[in-house]
Amino acid sequence: QVQLVESGGGLAQAGGSLRLSCTASGESLLSINTMGWYRQAPGKQRELVADIAFGGRTDSNTADSVKGRFTISRDNAKNTIYLQMNSLKPDDTTVYYCNCNYLDHRGITAGYLEVWGQGTLVTVSS
Repeated sequence: QVQLVESGGGLAQAGGSLRLSCTASGESLLSINTMGWYRQAPGKQRELVADIAFGGRTDSNTADSVKGRFTISRDNAKNTIYLQMNSLKPDDTTVYYCNCNYLDHRGITAGYLEVWGQGTLVTVSS
């Protein structure tokens, strides 16, 4: 089993900053393909905030709604991603979920697997 541990959510004022972290671990974890942050507001679909590739790749994606304000980064050795959130807006208030796309000990024959974190609440006051 692979688990994700999220941290860093909380309360910030509009214009302020928060930093989210997410670490993947588990004895069956062989390699990570991508990790990312998603968010889901009540009554809406879960949407990608930003994701980033692992290993020797450097590609990443960032939603237009947060581009220029949020930055995703990773630490390959620690299987950890970070989401630096600056210039926060009240509209950023919601639960943020970490996602990991990975291979387990069975390798590519089992295909890429996916796991979600339990979510961390970000609240931005006006």
